[in-house]
Amino acid sequence: MSPVRIVIVGAGFAGYQAARTLSRTLRGAADIVLINPNDYFLYLPLLPEVAAGVLEPRRVSVSLTGTLPHVRLVLGEVHGVDLDARKVSWRDPDGRSGEMDYDRLVLSVGSVNKLLPIPGVAEHAHGFRGMPEALYLRDHMTRQMEMSGTAADPRERAARRTFVVVGAGYTGTEVAAHGVLFTDSLARRNTSLRDAPRPRWMLLDIAPRVLPELDRKLSRTADRVLRKRGVEVRTGTSVKEATSEGVLLDNGEFVDTRSLIWCVGVRPDPLVEQLGLPTERGRLRVDQYLAVPGYPDVLACGDAAAVPDLTRPGQFTAMTAQHAQRQGKVAGHNVLATLGRGTAKPYKHHDLGFTVDLGGVQAAADPLHIPLSGPIAGAVTRGYHLMAMPGNRVRVAADWLLDAVLPRQGVQLGMVPPWAVPLDTESPEVAQTARAAADRR
Repeated sequence: MSPVRIVIVGAGFAGYQAARTLSRTLRGAADIVLINPNDYFLYLPLLPEVAAGVLEPRRVSVSLTGTLPHVRLVLGEVHGVDLDARKVSWRDPDGRSGEMDYDRLVLSVGSVNKLLPIPGVAEHAHGFRGMPEALYLRDHMTRQMEMSGTAADPRERAARRTFVVVGAGYTGTEVAAHGVLFTDSLARRNTSLRDAPRPRWMLLDIAPRVLPELDRKLSRTADRVLRKRGVEVRTGTSVKEATSEGVLLDNGEFVDTRSLIWCVGVRPDPLVEQLGLPTERGRLRVDQYLAVPGYPDVLACGDAAAVPDLTRPGQFTAMTAQHAQRQGKVAGHNVLATLGRGTAKPYKHHDLGFTVDLGGVQAAADPLHIPLSGPIAGAVTRGYHLMAMPGNRVRVAADWLLDAVLPRQGVQLGMVPPWAVPLDTESPEVAQTARAAADRR
């Protein structure tokens, strides 16, 4: 008799934790299959530090095969799920199609960049959801600073030193906070830029304050740090149009720039819509046990699932790593329950506070809802990340130490071209090929 096959789609926070929970308990007693486009789990909260040259890319990329024994990895992007026939279909990196039956299914496909119907944004902006985008941004910032130093036209020189971040949530705030430090360091070491004005950073959001989803004390701390570094924080402001020469703001101001960084939020993976099941703002509706109604052998968790928030009746859990990680563990536990190992339990989690890394020794944090700022918050934030990471802790700590005592390496390798990281993509975790880019055109 063949062992039970458990298929997990996606290796983000939720999928990785589900696979880890099942692997540790079943230890080969079931066929656990993890389907993911890459062979690593990306620790997304530290991605801004990769873009800013603090951490090397592999530090935040945890090997799936190296940390998930008893789990079979299939490299591929799932493009179809037949819930009635219990089949999953995917396409591997070589473009070949595959199909697999399952006995239990965990959908943890995550999210992609959120788009808005603003002219020119899809063509000229780049998001920040995957490793290719972070690597592109690091190269792009370095390249723009170097080209600014050699440009003959003063307007072009200024435009190349101007960086516009749209979205003052977690990602946008951290990208701006780290980015301004990085470009300042590049300018100091570039002979052509030493007498030029500082690089200009703008952080825009239609909301009335930075980090609108968090406590006001954290918001004020982040706002203060950003402004002290020279970041122009524009709340109640958004982009009306984007062009190759810059962005038009909704107040009529045109900002010359070659760098539009789109961090307005995320939306569930388009695979959810293809299922044809009830959704909540694009997220697949599940019950408190993470089960999909009508399909008891299918569970969903993470950003793709609308999970009832038992701590706030009538609402759904937020799309955060904190929830996704814990939902993955519960999903793994409840899959085991369907196999006769324990009993199912509902997902219920009271948030333990949040941390926002603002670069250098600065951060804003409220562990256990105790507001902290400055170096103390920075230490708490880094300690939290080291505990939360499932691997590479020593390497990450070593990079932090080296960054504290050595100048950053300001070189651009040019290995991720702009067309490889389009904003409108269903797979921000994968760099697009030349053929895919041609098909898009």
